[in-house]
Amino acid sequence: MNAHIITIGDEILIGQTINSNAAFIGEELTKIQINVRKSSVVGDNEEEILKEFKSCLAENDLVIVTGGLGPTHDDVTRTCIVKFFHTELVKSKEVLEDVKSFLKKRGRQLSKVNEDQALVPKIAAVIKNSLGTAPGMWIEKDNKIFVAMPGVPFEMHQMMESFVVPTLQEKLVNLDYSIKMQTLQTTGIGESVLFEKLGNLDELLNGAKLAFLPSQFGVKLRITIQESTEELANNKLTEIVQKIRSLAGRYIFSNKDELLEEVIARLLTERGLTIAVAESCTGGYISNLLTNISGSSAYYERGVVSYSNGSKVEFLKVDEDTIADNGAVSLEVARQMAEGIRAISGTDIGLSVTGIMGPTGAGVNKPIGLVYIGICDDKVCTAKKFNFGEDRLRNKQRAAQAALEMVRRYLLGISYDE
Repeated sequence: MNAHIITIGDEILIGQTINSNAAFIGEELTKIQINVRKSSVVGDNEEEILKEFKSCLAENDLVIVTGGLGPTHDDVTRTCIVKFFHTELVKSKEVLEDVKSFLKKRGRQLSKVNEDQALVPKIAAVIKNSLGTAPGMWIEKDNKIFVAMPGVPFEMHQMMESFVVPTLQEKLVNLDYSIKMQTLQTTGIGESVLFEKLGNLDELLNGAKLAFLPSQFGVKLRITIQESTEELANNKLTEIVQKIRSLAGRYIFSNKDELLEEVIARLLTERGLTIAVAESCTGGYISNLLTNISGSSAYYERGVVSYSNGSKVEFLKVDEDTIADNGAVSLEVARQMAEGIRAISGTDIGLSVTGIMGPTGAGVNKPIGLVYIGICDDKVCTAKKFNFGEDRLRNKQRAAQAALEMVRRYLLGISYDE
Protein backbone atom coordinates (compact mmCIF):
# COMPACT_ATOMS: atom_id res chain seq x y z
CA MET A 1 0.00 0.00 0.00
CA ASN A 2 1.42 3.37 -1.08
CA ALA A 3 0.65 6.49 0.94
CA HIS A 4 0.92 10.25 0.71
CA ILE A 5 0.77 12.57 3.74
CA ILE A 6 -0.69 16.06 3.30
CA THR A 7 -0.26 18.72 5.97
CA ILE A 8 -2.52 21.76 5.61
CA GLY A 9 -1.83 25.19 7.08
CA ASP A 10 -0.20 28.50 6.23
CA GLU A 11 1.68 28.32 9.52
CA ILE A 12 3.55 25.25 8.26
CA LEU A 13 4.42 26.85 4.92
CA ILE A 14 5.89 30.01 6.46
CA GLY A 15 7.91 28.11 9.05
CA GLN A 16 5.92 29.35 12.04
CA THR A 17 5.10 25.78 13.05
CA ILE A 18 7.32 22.73 12.62
CA ASN A 19 5.67 19.91 10.69
CA SER A 20 5.94 17.26 13.39
CA ASN A 21 2.65 15.65 12.29
CA ALA A 22 4.07 14.35 9.02
CA ALA A 23 7.05 12.84 10.85
CA PHE A 24 4.81 11.04 13.34
CA ILE A 25 2.41 9.73 10.70
CA GLY A 26 5.24 8.61 8.43
CA GLU A 27 6.85 6.66 11.25
CA GLU A 28 3.59 5.01 12.30
CA LEU A 29 2.71 3.99 8.74
CA THR A 30 6.16 2.58 8.12
CA LYS A 31 5.88 0.45 11.26
CA ILE A 32 2.86 -1.33 9.76
CA GLN A 33 4.56 -1.83 6.40
CA ILE A 34 2.87 0.95 4.45
CA ASN A 35 5.11 2.61 1.90
CA VAL A 36 5.09 6.38 2.41
CA ARG A 37 5.98 7.71 -1.05
CA LYS A 38 5.67 11.45 -0.45
CA SER A 39 4.74 14.15 2.02
CA SER A 40 3.54 17.62 1.08
CA VAL A 41 2.41 20.89 2.68
CA VAL A 42 -0.43 23.04 1.36
CA GLY A 43 -1.60 26.42 2.60
CA ASP A 44 -5.15 27.32 3.62
CA ASN A 45 -6.26 27.73 0.01
CA GLU A 46 -9.19 25.75 -1.39
CA GLU A 47 -7.94 25.60 -4.95
CA GLU A 48 -4.50 24.32 -3.93
CA ILE A 49 -5.94 21.81 -1.47
CA LEU A 50 -8.32 20.39 -4.09
CA LYS A 51 -5.45 20.06 -6.58
CA GLU A 52 -3.40 18.18 -3.98
CA PHE A 53 -6.28 15.83 -3.13
CA LYS A 54 -6.72 14.98 -6.82
CA SER A 55 -3.08 14.28 -7.62
CA CYS A 56 -2.35 12.38 -4.42
CA LEU A 57 -5.35 10.06 -4.60
CA ALA A 58 -4.63 9.36 -8.26
CA GLU A 59 -1.13 8.12 -7.44
CA ASN A 60 -1.62 6.41 -4.06
CA ASP A 61 -3.80 3.91 -2.22
CA LEU A 62 -3.90 5.96 0.97
CA VAL A 63 -3.93 9.70 1.62
CA ILE A 64 -3.71 11.04 5.17
CA VAL A 65 -4.47 14.73 5.78
CA THR A 66 -3.94 16.77 8.94
CA GLY A 67 -4.93 20.35 9.64
CA GLY A 68 -7.72 22.74 8.76
CA LEU A 69 -10.54 20.98 10.61
CA GLY A 70 -10.97 23.56 13.37
CA PRO A 71 -13.83 26.03 13.90
CA THR A 72 -12.26 29.23 12.53
CA HIS A 73 -12.58 30.92 9.13
CA ASP A 74 -9.20 29.66 7.86
CA ASP A 75 -10.08 26.01 8.51
CA VAL A 76 -11.17 24.97 5.03
CA THR A 77 -10.27 21.27 4.87
CA ARG A 78 -13.80 20.03 5.60
CA THR A 79 -15.24 22.27 2.89
CA CYS A 80 -12.67 20.93 0.43
CA ILE A 81 -13.51 17.33 1.32
CA VAL A 82 -17.20 17.99 0.64
CA LYS A 83 -16.41 19.52 -2.76
CA PHE A 84 -13.86 16.90 -3.75
CA PHE A 85 -16.06 13.89 -2.96
CA HIS A 86 -19.26 15.60 -4.22
CA THR A 87 -21.04 15.01 -0.94
CA GLU A 88 -22.79 17.11 1.70
CA LEU A 89 -22.50 17.91 5.38
CA VAL A 90 -24.79 16.14 7.83
CA LYS A 91 -25.04 16.55 11.57
CA SER A 92 -23.60 13.65 13.52
CA LYS A 93 -25.42 13.01 16.79
CA GLU A 94 -22.42 11.03 18.00
CA VAL A 95 -20.03 13.92 17.40
CA LEU A 96 -22.43 16.45 18.91
CA GLU A 97 -22.65 14.44 22.12
CA ASP A 98 -18.86 14.12 22.20
CA VAL A 99 -18.47 17.88 21.79
CA LYS A 100 -21.03 18.59 24.53
CA SER A 101 -19.31 16.15 26.88
CA PHE A 102 -15.89 17.62 26.13
CA LEU A 103 -17.04 21.18 26.85
CA LYS A 104 -18.98 20.22 29.98
CA LYS A 105 -15.89 18.65 31.54
CA ARG A 106 -14.11 21.97 31.06
CA GLY A 107 -16.98 24.09 32.34
CA ARG A 108 -17.73 25.63 28.95
CA GLN A 109 -21.02 26.27 27.17
CA LEU A 110 -21.85 24.90 23.73
CA SER A 111 -21.61 27.67 21.14
CA LYS A 112 -22.81 27.77 17.53
CA VAL A 113 -19.21 27.39 16.36
CA ASN A 114 -18.75 24.29 18.50
CA GLU A 115 -22.07 22.85 17.39
CA ASP A 116 -21.06 23.22 13.75
CA GLN A 117 -18.13 20.88 14.37
CA ALA A 118 -20.69 18.07 14.51
CA LEU A 119 -21.28 18.60 10.78
CA VAL A 120 -19.38 15.91 8.88
CA PRO A 121 -19.29 14.84 5.22
CA LYS A 122 -22.05 12.32 4.58
CA ILE A 123 -19.62 9.98 2.85
CA ALA A 124 -17.28 9.81 5.85
CA ALA A 125 -17.06 7.52 8.84
CA VAL A 126 -16.31 9.52 11.98
CA ILE A 127 -13.03 9.11 13.87
CA LYS A 128 -13.71 9.91 17.52
CA ASN A 129 -11.73 12.79 19.04
CA SER A 130 -11.58 12.26 22.81
CA LEU A 131 -9.12 15.12 23.31
CA GLY A 132 -10.79 17.91 21.32
CA THR A 133 -13.90 18.98 19.42
CA ALA A 134 -12.99 18.39 15.76
CA PRO A 135 -13.68 14.80 14.64
CA GLY A 136 -11.53 12.89 12.21
CA MET A 137 -12.89 11.42 8.96
CA TRP A 138 -12.35 8.09 7.23
CA ILE A 139 -13.49 7.78 3.61
CA GLU A 140 -13.21 4.73 1.35
CA LYS A 141 -14.03 5.14 -2.34
CA ASP A 142 -12.86 3.46 -5.54
CA ASN A 143 -10.47 1.20 -3.59
CA LYS A 144 -8.79 4.25 -2.09
CA ILE A 145 -8.63 5.36 1.54
CA PHE A 146 -8.76 9.03 2.52
CA VAL A 147 -8.21 10.03 6.16
CA ALA A 148 -8.49 13.54 7.60
CA MET A 149 -7.52 14.47 11.16
CA PRO A 150 -7.06 17.70 13.14
CA GLY A 151 -3.67 19.37 13.06
CA VAL A 152 -3.36 19.54 16.86
CA PRO A 153 -0.60 16.96 17.41
CA PHE A 154 -1.87 15.24 20.55
CA GLU A 155 -5.38 14.93 19.08
CA MET A 156 -3.98 13.44 15.87
CA HIS A 157 -1.70 11.06 17.80
CA GLN A 158 -4.67 9.69 19.72
CA MET A 159 -6.68 9.13 16.53
CA MET A 160 -3.78 7.39 14.81
CA GLU A 161 -3.17 5.07 17.74
CA SER A 162 -6.78 4.27 18.62
CA PHE A 163 -8.37 4.02 15.15
CA VAL A 164 -6.31 4.72 12.04
CA VAL A 165 -3.40 2.33 12.60
CA PRO A 166 -5.53 -0.60 13.88
CA THR A 167 -7.99 -0.18 11.00
CA LEU A 168 -5.22 -0.09 8.42
CA GLN A 169 -3.61 -3.18 9.96
CA GLU A 170 -6.84 -5.10 9.44
CA LYS A 171 -6.62 -4.31 5.73
CA LEU A 172 -3.01 -5.49 5.46
CA VAL A 173 -3.31 -9.02 6.80
CA ASN A 174 -2.61 -10.70 3.46
CA LEU A 175 0.74 -9.11 2.61
CA ASP A 176 3.19 -11.52 0.98
CA TYR A 177 6.21 -9.93 2.64
CA SER A 178 7.28 -8.75 6.07
CA ILE A 179 9.03 -5.49 6.98
CA LYS A 180 10.77 -5.11 10.32
CA MET A 181 12.35 -1.96 11.69
CA GLN A 182 14.41 -1.22 14.75
CA THR A 183 16.15 1.92 15.92
CA LEU A 184 19.31 1.82 18.01
CA GLN A 185 19.97 5.05 19.90
CA THR A 186 23.57 6.09 20.44
CA THR A 187 25.16 9.01 22.23
CA GLY A 188 28.68 10.23 22.88
CA ILE A 189 29.87 9.45 19.35
CA GLY A 190 29.73 11.48 16.15
CA GLU A 191 28.11 10.28 12.94
CA SER A 192 31.35 9.98 10.97
CA VAL A 193 33.15 8.10 13.76
CA LEU A 194 30.22 5.74 14.15
CA PHE A 195 30.15 5.16 10.39
CA GLU A 196 33.84 4.19 10.48
CA LYS A 197 33.33 1.84 13.43
CA LEU A 198 30.67 -0.11 11.56
CA GLY A 199 33.06 -0.87 8.70
CA ASN A 200 31.84 -2.38 5.43
CA LEU A 201 28.09 -1.69 5.46
CA ASP A 202 27.31 -3.91 2.46
CA GLU A 203 28.79 -6.85 4.31
CA LEU A 204 27.14 -5.87 7.58
CA LEU A 205 23.65 -5.33 6.17
CA ASN A 206 23.45 -8.03 3.48
CA GLY A 207 20.66 -6.25 1.60
CA ALA A 208 19.04 -4.51 4.57
CA LYS A 209 18.83 -0.73 4.91
CA LEU A 210 20.56 1.39 7.55
CA ALA A 211 19.87 5.10 8.08
CA PHE A 212 22.05 7.40 10.20
CA LEU A 213 19.90 10.03 11.97
CA PRO A 214 22.16 12.51 13.80
CA SER A 215 21.17 15.23 16.28
CA GLN A 216 22.90 17.21 19.01
CA PHE A 217 22.02 14.39 21.42
CA GLY A 218 23.49 11.51 19.43
CA VAL A 219 22.93 9.36 16.35
CA LYS A 220 19.98 7.05 15.80
CA LEU A 221 20.58 3.99 13.65
CA ARG A 222 17.39 2.87 11.91
CA ILE A 223 17.56 -0.66 10.50
CA THR A 224 14.93 -1.78 7.96
CA ILE A 225 14.52 -5.39 6.86
CA GLN A 226 12.20 -6.77 4.16
CA GLU A 227 11.88 -10.53 3.81
CA SER A 228 9.32 -13.01 2.51
CA THR A 229 8.30 -14.12 6.01
CA GLU A 230 8.20 -12.58 9.47
CA GLU A 231 10.54 -15.25 10.82
CA LEU A 232 13.21 -14.50 8.22
CA ALA A 233 12.89 -10.76 8.85
CA ASN A 234 13.20 -11.19 12.62
CA ASN A 235 16.22 -13.47 12.30
CA LYS A 236 18.01 -11.10 9.97
CA LEU A 237 17.23 -8.11 12.17
CA THR A 238 18.58 -9.90 15.25
CA GLU A 239 21.77 -10.81 13.39
CA ILE A 240 22.41 -7.23 12.23
CA VAL A 241 21.69 -5.74 15.67
CA GLN A 242 24.15 -8.17 17.26
CA LYS A 243 26.84 -7.21 14.74
CA ILE A 244 26.31 -3.49 15.38
CA ARG A 245 26.44 -4.02 19.14
CA SER A 246 29.71 -5.90 18.80
CA LEU A 247 31.20 -2.92 16.97
CA ALA A 248 29.67 0.05 18.81
CA GLY A 249 27.73 -1.37 21.74
CA ARG A 250 29.21 0.93 24.39
CA TYR A 251 27.53 3.92 22.71
CA ILE A 252 24.07 2.34 22.38
CA PHE A 253 21.80 3.37 25.23
CA SER A 254 18.50 2.01 23.91
CA ASN A 255 16.95 -0.14 21.20
CA LYS A 256 13.55 1.54 21.42
CA ASP A 257 11.97 4.97 21.45
CA GLU A 258 12.97 6.24 24.88
CA LEU A 259 15.00 9.10 26.31
CA LEU A 260 18.34 8.72 28.03
CA GLU A 261 16.85 10.03 31.28
CA GLU A 262 14.29 7.22 31.12
CA VAL A 263 17.11 4.70 30.85
CA ILE A 264 18.87 6.32 33.83
CA ALA A 265 15.64 6.25 35.85
CA ARG A 266 15.18 2.54 35.19
CA LEU A 267 18.79 1.67 36.06
CA LEU A 268 18.79 3.68 39.29
CA THR A 269 15.46 2.21 40.34
CA GLU A 270 16.51 -1.37 39.57
CA ARG A 271 19.67 -0.94 41.61
CA GLY A 272 18.01 0.94 44.45
CA LEU A 273 20.47 3.83 44.12
CA THR A 274 20.00 7.55 44.72
CA ILE A 275 21.55 10.56 43.03
CA ALA A 276 22.00 14.27 43.71
CA VAL A 277 23.14 16.86 41.19
CA ALA A 278 25.25 20.00 41.45
CA GLU A 279 24.90 22.18 38.37
CA SER A 280 26.64 25.36 37.40
CA CYS A 281 26.51 26.04 33.65
CA THR A 282 23.39 23.94 32.96
CA GLY A 283 21.34 25.90 35.49
CA GLY A 284 19.18 23.01 36.69
CA TYR A 285 18.58 21.42 33.28
CA ILE A 286 19.91 18.00 34.34
CA SER A 287 17.63 17.99 37.38
CA ASN A 288 14.74 18.95 35.13
CA LEU A 289 15.39 15.95 32.87
CA LEU A 290 15.72 13.52 35.77
CA THR A 291 12.51 14.72 37.39
CA ASN A 292 10.53 14.61 34.14
CA ILE A 293 10.16 10.89 34.83
CA SER A 294 7.26 9.74 36.98
CA GLY A 295 8.51 8.15 40.19
CA SER A 296 11.75 10.15 40.19
CA SER A 297 11.49 10.71 43.95
CA ALA A 298 12.65 7.11 44.37
CA TYR A 299 16.13 7.94 43.07
CA TYR A 300 16.48 11.74 42.80
CA GLU A 301 17.26 13.37 46.18
CA ARG A 302 18.08 16.98 45.35
CA GLY A 303 19.71 19.38 42.95
CA VAL A 304 21.76 22.50 43.66
CA VAL A 305 22.37 25.24 41.10
CA SER A 306 25.69 26.69 42.26
CA TYR A 307 26.27 29.26 39.57
CA SER A 308 28.62 31.64 41.37
CA ASN A 309 31.98 30.75 42.86
CA GLY A 310 30.68 31.82 46.26
CA SER A 311 27.80 29.35 46.12
CA LYS A 312 30.17 26.55 45.17
CA VAL A 313 32.21 27.28 48.26
CA GLU A 314 29.25 27.90 50.58
CA PHE A 315 26.93 25.06 49.63
CA LEU A 316 29.21 22.44 48.10
CA LYS A 317 32.34 23.09 50.18
CA VAL A 318 34.53 23.53 47.11
CA ASP A 319 37.94 24.76 48.26
CA GLU A 320 38.52 28.45 47.53
CA ASP A 321 42.16 27.80 46.71
CA THR A 322 41.15 25.17 44.17
CA ILE A 323 39.00 27.74 42.37
CA ALA A 324 41.76 30.34 42.58
CA ASP A 325 44.41 27.94 41.24
CA ASN A 326 42.41 26.15 38.56
CA GLY A 327 39.35 28.27 37.84
CA ALA A 328 35.72 27.36 38.40
CA VAL A 329 35.70 25.49 35.09
CA SER A 330 38.18 22.73 35.80
CA LEU A 331 38.49 19.02 36.55
CA GLU A 332 39.36 19.75 40.15
CA VAL A 333 36.28 21.88 40.78
CA ALA A 334 33.99 19.39 39.00
CA ARG A 335 35.28 16.61 41.26
CA GLN A 336 34.82 18.67 44.41
CA MET A 337 31.32 19.69 43.34
CA ALA A 338 30.39 16.03 42.89
CA GLU A 339 31.90 15.16 46.27
CA GLY A 340 30.15 18.08 47.91
CA ILE A 341 26.65 17.36 46.63
CA ARG A 342 26.97 13.70 47.58
CA ALA A 343 28.18 14.59 51.07
CA ILE A 344 25.38 17.05 51.88
CA SER A 345 22.63 14.87 50.37
CA GLY A 346 23.77 11.45 51.59
CA THR A 347 23.12 9.87 48.20
CA ASP A 348 24.91 6.97 46.55
CA ILE A 349 25.99 9.12 43.60
CA GLY A 350 26.97 12.75 43.23
CA LEU A 351 26.92 14.31 39.77
CA SER A 352 28.28 17.72 38.82
CA VAL A 353 28.76 19.97 35.81
CA THR A 354 30.68 23.20 35.32
CA GLY A 355 31.52 24.93 32.06
CA ILE A 356 31.47 27.92 29.72
CA MET A 357 28.24 28.09 27.73
CA GLY A 358 28.97 31.27 25.78
CA PRO A 359 28.82 33.48 23.89
CA THR A 360 30.96 35.29 26.49
CA GLY A 361 33.15 33.99 29.30
CA ALA A 362 35.94 32.34 27.33
CA GLY A 363 39.50 32.75 28.58
CA VAL A 364 43.02 31.57 27.91
CA ASN A 365 42.88 27.82 27.14
CA LYS A 366 39.19 27.85 28.12
CA PRO A 367 37.05 28.23 25.00
CA ILE A 368 33.29 28.50 24.74
CA GLY A 369 31.79 25.04 25.02
CA LEU A 370 34.37 23.75 27.51
CA VAL A 371 32.61 21.59 30.13
CA TYR A 372 33.77 19.38 32.96
CA ILE A 373 31.46 16.71 34.38
CA GLY A 374 32.15 14.99 37.67
CA ILE A 375 30.73 11.81 39.18
CA CYS A 376 31.35 10.46 42.64
CA ASP A 377 30.42 7.49 44.83
CA ASP A 378 31.82 6.19 48.10
CA LYS A 379 34.95 4.81 46.44
CA VAL A 380 35.81 6.87 43.37
CA CYS A 381 35.44 10.49 42.31
CA THR A 382 36.36 11.41 38.78
CA ALA A 383 35.67 14.05 36.16
CA LYS A 384 35.83 14.25 32.38
CA LYS A 385 36.49 17.09 29.97
CA PHE A 386 34.21 17.88 27.03
CA ASN A 387 34.38 20.42 24.24
CA PHE A 388 31.06 21.36 22.69
CA GLY A 389 30.15 24.14 20.25
CA GLU A 390 29.48 27.87 20.46
CA ASP A 391 25.70 27.96 20.82
CA ARG A 392 24.67 28.57 24.44
CA LEU A 393 21.40 26.63 24.54
CA ARG A 394 22.73 23.67 22.55
CA ASN A 395 25.74 23.56 24.88
CA LYS A 396 23.40 23.26 27.87
CA GLN A 397 21.52 20.42 26.19
CA ARG A 398 24.65 18.59 25.12
CA ALA A 399 26.25 19.00 28.55
CA ALA A 400 23.16 17.54 30.20
CA GLN A 401 23.12 14.62 27.77
CA ALA A 402 26.82 13.96 28.38
CA ALA A 403 26.27 14.03 32.14
CA LEU A 404 23.46 11.50 31.93
CA GLU A 405 25.60 9.32 29.67
CA MET A 406 28.36 9.37 32.30
CA VAL A 407 25.81 8.13 34.83
CA ARG A 408 24.63 5.37 32.47
CA ARG A 409 28.14 4.15 31.88
CA TYR A 410 28.93 4.32 35.59
CA LEU A 411 25.87 2.20 36.40
CA LEU A 412 26.68 -0.37 33.73
CA GLY A 413 30.42 -0.48 34.41
CA ILE A 414 31.30 0.87 30.96
CA SER A 415 34.44 2.99 30.70
CA TYR A 416 33.83 6.62 29.80
CA ASP A 417 37.44 7.40 28.94
CA GLU A 418 36.57 7.61 25.23
